[in-house]
Amino acid sequence: MGPLVDKARFRTTALLLVCLLLPIVAHAEFVGKVVGVIDGDSIRVMHEGKAEQIRLIGVDCPEKRQPFGTRAKEYTSELAFGQEVTVYGDSRDRYGRTLAEVLLPDGRSLNQALLRAGLAWWFRKYSKDLRLGELERQARNAKLGLWAEPHPVPPWEWRTRMKAH
Repeated sequence: MGPLVDKARFRTTALLLVCLLLPIVAHAEFVGKVVGVIDGDSIRVMHEGKAEQIRLIGVDCPEKRQPFGTRAKEYTSELAFGQEVTVYGDSRDRYGRTLAEVLLPDGRSLNQALLRAGLAWWFRKYSKDLRLGELERQARNAKLGLWAEPHPVPPWEWRTRMKAH
């Protein structure tokens, strides 16, 4: 076996290792205490000595000035504030927030809990997780939370309207 074969084997092995390890590296996980609730779908979690801003992926809660916006924030606080949570995220949004699913100490997903309570929309533009859509549908059919309103306005539409004024 010559040096060319050894070099090719090394490259192949290195490439294989990168492919195997990439999913592990790309999917960050950490446990931290929730030290702040910004709104229904944004929290601050202590990580490596600093408060990291987390945006709950796949859900969009009403804005603070929308109907149920304050209730969504209160619900997130009730479930998560002061708790040790597990954060699963692998990317950041344009504001630098970590996009993540957050698991509560009892193993429930905070993201899913908001949908179940009727305090969030499935943010299908950024999540193709059909389970989230099913949770929204169930809350809508049961007229829970914001679905008790006759014509709830999704936050992305509300934000667009507010920018226009």
